[in-house]
Amino acid sequence: MTEITDLSAVDAVAAIGSGDLAADELVAAYHGRAQADALNAFTYVPETAPAASSGPLAGIPIAYKDLFCIEGQPSQSGSRILEDYRPPYTASVVQRLTEAGGTALGKTNQDEFAMGSSNENSAYGPVQNPWDTTRVPGGSSGGSAAAVAAGSALLALGTDTGGSVRQPAALCGIVGLKPTYGSVSRYGMIAFASSLDQAGPFARDVRDTALLFSHMVGHDSRDATSLPYPEPITLPTAERLDGLRIGVPVDVTGEGLEPGVFAAFEAALDTARGLGATVEQVTLPHAASALSAYYVIAPAEASANLARYDGVRFGFRADGVESLSDLYTHTRHDGFGAEVKRRIMLGTYVLSSGYYDAYYGTAQKVRTKVVDDYAAAFAGVDVIATPTSPTVAFPLGEKTDDPLAMYLADIFTIPVSLAGIPGISIPAGLSEGLPVGLQLCSPAFTEQRLLDAAYALETAIGFDGSAVRG
Repeated sequence: MTEITDLSAVDAVAAIGSGDLAADELVAAYHGRAQADALNAFTYVPETAPAASSGPLAGIPIAYKDLFCIEGQPSQSGSRILEDYRPPYTASVVQRLTEAGGTALGKTNQDEFAMGSSNENSAYGPVQNPWDTTRVPGGSSGGSAAAVAAGSALLALGTDTGGSVRQPAALCGIVGLKPTYGSVSRYGMIAFASSLDQAGPFARDVRDTALLFSHMVGHDSRDATSLPYPEPITLPTAERLDGLRIGVPVDVTGEGLEPGVFAAFEAALDTARGLGATVEQVTLPHAASALSAYYVIAPAEASANLARYDGVRFGFRADGVESLSDLYTHTRHDGFGAEVKRRIMLGTYVLSSGYYDAYYGTAQKVRTKVVDDYAAAFAGVDVIATPTSPTVAFPLGEKTDDPLAMYLADIFTIPVSLAGIPGISIPAGLSEGLPVGLQLCSPAFTEQRLLDAAYALETAIGFDGSAVRG
């Protein structure tokens, strides 16, 4: 017998609209699953199931990454320095989804301040991958990805700064979308790197991703980088890819790409050809420098954003201090984790006098070159395809002592983030019994193109993640 938690979000909305399913029943079912979470995917679930709302999302339960502020709920960004911080306001994207009828299911675990690729940097412990609980779910939005993959959340929101939606989606065998920068308001998102951060949806399939994303976009006067979305997002229906031109970077077999991941990627390209697409090589000359540029730009912006955490206005405050200087020092020493401290120090250094032009200024020039590379490539192709992650989910603890190896997990996702364009990850198959992600990207504000292509490929690939949903 089919359980209500087996329904997709699209089907659940239809069932609620027809009266065949009560919205409160759906919320209660997922509330029970979230409370029973055994993966450490959630940092907060209310004691009682929240009441369902009316609207086009009609009570659909949505889990939110810990950095989305929700009035009165813990919003900690995975950090001890914000332990049990309960903001007096709600993030714009959460408010928008709530007004559409979405129900806040709970808050999900993450790497501290979204800094990480494995969800092992959280002050509240690592998240486990539902496919293999000895492995990471990816990061930084690992809790949201694991919750959706395990069936303890129907939909979830994460954020993507350098790959933090797409990479955990790949490692957990679900769909994750990084929207065009500016298409979703950042107001009420606890910041990491302001010129890169963007909220993105997680779902089991592409149509559910499109449904959630369609209610996220729109201009917000409270976010200076917010832009009006040019057209409505609709549920994809494409069955073929006739006429679609897919570009593959000439150096896609670069550093660290596992053979099993490459085999699944090649099989996905063959599937695309069978659906009528053409596949050709493209050149992205500066993609190889994108990782280095990102790890200058993002820490620099983080060092400025995290300066507000001083133990005075909100959050954790060190005890037993004798001066204001000691308060700052001890609060930050005790409140921030090792990876956050590492990036603050790096960011402060590259912004310092005498080094700004050599490092931060040069990194911004590289970013401009990356933007130009994608613009030139899209003159000849419609989408660009790569693996999402060079590896499948790796064992917990394997890379925690080697930050550079951890950073390489985002080698395919970071160039897309620097360019500010949309990217989506869909399951492409398995390697060693673990999910492999296929990443598609396209020009700014062409998410509908991505969703249509991803849906056709998803249908043809036929990936089944139901076994890990319990």
